[in-house]
Amino acid sequence: MSLFADPRWGEALSHLPDYLGNHVRVSLAALALGLAVSLPLAILTRNRPAPRGILLAFASIVQTVPGLALLALFYPLLLLAASVTLAWFGVSFSAFGFLPAMLALALYSMLPVLRNGITGLNGIDPALIEAAKGVGMTARQSLVIVELPLALPVMMAGIRTAAVWVIGTATLSTPIGQTSLGNYIFAGLQTQNWVFVLFGCVASALLALAVDQLLGLIESGLRRRSRVRSGLGAVGIAALLAATLVPTMGRSSSGYVVGAKTFAEQYVLSALMRDRLQAAGLSGTARSGLGSSVIFGALKAGDIDLYVDYSGTLWANQLHRTDMRPRAELVAELKTALAKDNITLLGELGFENAYALVMPRRRAEALGIRTIADLAAHAATLSIAGDYEFFSRPEWAALQKAYGLQFRAQRQMQPDFMYAAVASGEVDVIAGYTSDGLIAKYELTTLDDPKNAIPPYDAILLLAPKRAGDERLQAALKPLLGKIDIATMREANLRASGNDANSSPDAVAKWLWEKVGKR
Repeated sequence: MSLFADPRWGEALSHLPDYLGNHVRVSLAALALGLAVSLPLAILTRNRPAPRGILLAFASIVQTVPGLALLALFYPLLLLAASVTLAWFGVSFSAFGFLPAMLALALYSMLPVLRNGITGLNGIDPALIEAAKGVGMTARQSLVIVELPLALPVMMAGIRTAAVWVIGTATLSTPIGQTSLGNYIFAGLQTQNWVFVLFGCVASALLALAVDQLLGLIESGLRRRSRVRSGLGAVGIAALLAATLVPTMGRSSSGYVVGAKTFAEQYVLSALMRDRLQAAGLSGTARSGLGSSVIFGALKAGDIDLYVDYSGTLWANQLHRTDMRPRAELVAELKTALAKDNITLLGELGFENAYALVMPRRRAEALGIRTIADLAAHAATLSIAGDYEFFSRPEWAALQKAYGLQFRAQRQMQPDFMYAAVASGEVDVIAGYTSDGLIAKYELTTLDDPKNAIPPYDAILLLAPKRAGDERLQAALKPLLGKIDIATMREANLRASGNDANSSPDAVAKWLWEKVGKR
């Protein structure tokens, strides 16, 4: 089948109004905020070397921070601020999604606006400013009537650069809950849907190019004193905003929000839960690609209504427990602890997705490695790869403490790529997941954990505090509890790792329900 005949293009296109509208909305708000802050600062500091140097240094430092890190940093900061305002004033706000994305992107927009603003104002011929004073203009009148109009073409060049930066960086806002064109890219990478990845990249590039060209038309009009050019550019910007924002602004925001983390299993399960809600006559939408700490905080704050987590993750990361408990006892204690925050642990889905150290079966047999204890003797000559968060998680610290693991090299990579990397010999060991179908596909083996350093990881369904008494929601979801065994989930995950129309999360979720709905 030709790439462009792939039916997933139609699926990608169906998401475009939502993703593009949200992308434009957050980009526009961030750029407007950045301009509102940067332009006055440029005017105030243009003739003050010390403040100007500090300001430009700060904006330059911001640019050295990776976009994803800057976006992620705003979430815990705003979460803390929200808790303070709630405690002091009885007023809170959402630290999820739009607000942290807008603030981080606004910071990203500052440097080109500041530099070009200061350069444009300081590049004006001093004789013109003296002439303005000579005809009796005040400093304010000179700024508004003479200096700003002359500096505006240079300032517009900075605004164009800022707009392109903001639009490009906005694709990274998906993990903190802001819907954007990045949803295509993150979902595509996790499910190996290269149509989505390509669609997201092209859509983002075309949006940035369109905005840059329209702003360039305005800039050209200002340079040539052409009101027609400037007017056409402004009308084009307005038309673009209307075309992308109007379709989404008319939609209802009511309904349940189903969260999902950043790997294929979560995309499938969120699609499955959304389908169950819709089958029960309830409105459900998915919010995917969220980090582990972000998604739990979003549930606790009520920004999402439900999602699937894993008992070991919550035990280690949220309760900060390092002691081990039998599976049933751990889940019971976890349920009690979550109830203190009014979070409902509705039940277990029936399978476990634990971290496990994984090797090629033949390589493990050749080295006589069957357990992590066996691996420890060879670790110094081997390399290991994990997902983006594994090596900072308590589970990795527990493994190192229990077995004294010290590898020759340690790498991080996107989860699906890890399996291909270990199968091809790029790395020797990976921190995989026990429910992943790729273990069988690549003829890998999971190593036993005789010291039980890794806690149980039962898949559990959590509900937000505001949904604790929602009987319709719970009735729609209870048919899933205890019905998905490990073999079925592995097959679902293997299907989701394919590269065709039947491997989309929606298609796999429908297959999964056909399997478990009859049980």
